[in-house]
Amino acid sequence: MKETLARLITNVLNPFLVGFIIIVLLAFEGTDTTADALKWAAISLALSVLPVLAVVIYLVRRKKMDRVFENPRRQRIVVYALAVALGALGWWLLRYLNAPEELEATFAAGTAAVLVFTIINLFWKISVHAAFLAGATAILVMVYGVAGAWALLLLPPVAWSRVELKQHSWLQVVAGAVIAAAVVLAFWPLFNPSMYI
Repeated sequence: MKETLARLITNVLNPFLVGFIIIVLLAFEGTDTTADALKWAAISLALSVLPVLAVVIYLVRRKKMDRVFENPRRQRIVVYALAVALGALGWWLLRYLNAPEELEATFAAGTAAVLVFTIINLFWKISVHAAFLAGATAILVMVYGVAGAWALLLLPPVAWSRVELKQHSWLQVVAGAVIAAAVVLAFWPLFNPSMYI
C-alpha cells in the first residue's frame, strides 16, 4: 500500500507536470490576453518540458533508461545535457522574442539549477522531483507572495515518495530542494528587473 501511494505521488507530482504548470501560470501572469498567454506557454513548453519528456520516453522504450521516474544516476546524463542545452536555447530565444520577463527569468534560473544538478549527478543522485517542486515554490512565492507558499505543502509527500521508492536518501531529497530553491532565488530576480520596480 505504501509503495503504491508513493508511486502515485511520484507519478502525479513529477518534474514535467510541475514545469508545465509553472510555465502556464507565468505565461498568463506576464501577458494581457489569453491568446498571448497560450502563445508564450506553447513556445516555452516546446523548448523545455515536451522535448525532454519525449526523449525520456524514447530512452525508456529503447531500454536505455529503466523507468521514467525510477532510474540510476548514470542513466540521467543524456537527459541532463539535453535539459541544459534546451534551457540555454530557450532563454536566448525567449529573450530575443521579447517574451514575458517571468518566463525569461524562469528559463535562466532553471538552466542554472539544471547545470548545477548536472555537475552533482557526476557523483551523486540528487532528487529532481524535490528540486523542481522547491524551485517552483520559490518562483510562486516571488510572483504571488504568501499565497505561493502553499505549494510547500506538496514537498513533504514528494520527498517521502522518493525515499519510499528507494530512489533517493533523505539527504539527497533535502539537498535537491535546498539547492534548487537557492539557485532560483539567486538567479530569478536577476533576470526579472520588474521585481525591483
